[in-house]
Amino acid sequence: MRFPITLVCLMVLFATSLWADDKSQGPERWEADIQKFEAEDARVRRRPNPTLFIGSSSIRKWDLNQSFPGANMINRGFGGSEIADSIHFADRIVFPYRPVKIVLYAGDNDISRGKTAAQVVKDFGTFTKRVHAKLPETKMIFIAIKPSIKRWALVSQMRDANRQIQAICEQHDWLAFADIDKPMIGKDGQPKPKLFVKDGLHLSPAGYAVWKKVLAPHLR
Repeated sequence: MRFPITLVCLMVLFATSLWADDKSQGPERWEADIQKFEAEDARVRRRPNPTLFIGSSSIRKWDLNQSFPGANMINRGFGGSEIADSIHFADRIVFPYRPVKIVLYAGDNDISRGKTAAQVVKDFGTFTKRVHAKLPETKMIFIAIKPSIKRWALVSQMRDANRQIQAICEQHDWLAFADIDKPMIGKDGQPKPKLFVKDGLHLSPAGYAVWKKVLAPHLR
């Protein structure tokens, strides 16, 4: 089917406008999620010195009560967020809790949306330095960007970011790197299918069991 040139131009302009609007929103696109967190905080009396989990949907979907029963933990994973989003909302969903430890998982969406490994590393540095400046006693654990079936084509970039972030973590006693890459890879060199749900991106209960095992020593 052939469309008139004027109609094609209008379609292109409309699509461009939608893209521009989405880009212009930036971190504010998560405002509704952040407000839900704040409403919960207004209702729930928190125990002091929690461990805060923050980052993208792999954190949001993690049932921490099931994995770590009885532990003092707060889940502040939201949407398909990037590291820059956690930086933007730190004043509202990080600092108020004064966590003794922070577990961060992000970078996955960043690279999927076109950010380089260098940009992910830079954003990681910005987040950790900002938190350390306000909460110097807080320990931070970065969960390595996972190797997934859906985003396997991007694994080299993700591993590049992981290597650089691990090197940074090894330079500071208040940073730690939880390497979940190796245990998620099978003998064939590919991600183990059983660790993922049908979309090949998000974790199955078996996937979270792997993460729990790797993370547990850092939470003691």
